[in-house]
Amino acid sequence: MKGLEVATERGTVLDGVIFDAENADTVVIAITGIHGNFYSNPFYFNIGDTLSANGIDFVYAQTNDAFGKIETYNAKTSAKEIIGSWNERFSYTDDDIGAYLDFAEKNNYKHIILAGHSLGANKVIHYLSGHHDEKKPEHFIFLSPANLTHMMENVTASEKEIIRRMVNYKQGEKILPFYFMGWVQCTANTAYDWISGALNNVHTEVDGDFNQIEKITHNGAMVIGTYDKFTRGNPANFLENINDHMKTSSENKLVFIEKTGHTYQQKEQEIADIILKIVEGWRQ
Repeated sequence: MKGLEVATERGTVLDGVIFDAENADTVVIAITGIHGNFYSNPFYFNIGDTLSANGIDFVYAQTNDAFGKIETYNAKTSAKEIIGSWNERFSYTDDDIGAYLDFAEKNNYKHIILAGHSLGANKVIHYLSGHHDEKKPEHFIFLSPANLTHMMENVTASEKEIIRRMVNYKQGEKILPFYFMGWVQCTANTAYDWISGALNNVHTEVDGDFNQIEKITHNGAMVIGTYDKFTRGNPANFLENINDHMKTSSENKLVFIEKTGHTYQQKEQEIADIILKIVEGWRQ
């Protein structure tokens, strides 16, 4: 594997890693979730090694929140930037994903598969909902999409009021006086994006807001562990409910990995083998 830098339209440079196979015509780009880096999600190594060993390139695609804080720079201004879950704006989502897709298109891959894990899957959903008429990427892979409503259940009404008040009084760039969701130190602007619903696009409820999901015209695959805790107890129903709201529901593949959770603990190679099988099926 080797380091990969992609520049967004706004200039921010994102760090990724490419596991490259010789003369590959197919690439899988995996958009990371919040704090979803190599250290917390070691399954990325298994996926990268497995795909590249079978002639498929794999891009581990960090977005703004792969770490709490990380240093980068702006390709347009050459200025240093500190990005992370502390100051991410969800309005960056399409720009971030577009930068990695631009890399893939410039390298003339015949087949481009866009994947995302956890909040990264929600970001892919957001992107595809606004780019549903484009031919590339050809397919999607949603890995354990994040149920944001469930994740934010412990955010109190008073905390939400503090967030809104700070944003309304032009203090959005200031750090919150508490940890958002009990574990994220971030600005009021970032927390506001979480509670505003921009990426809250998958739900356990049948009548949830599936507006973004319903716009997607690509087909693909969805994968989840049967112990995933972000689904209010029923991961299978969670994925099936998402799929039921998709135009391509009859074409999509749903995969349930037994006895593992949100990051596929103890099943890292199994998830890699599953993705390989799915992608090879699309190449035939």
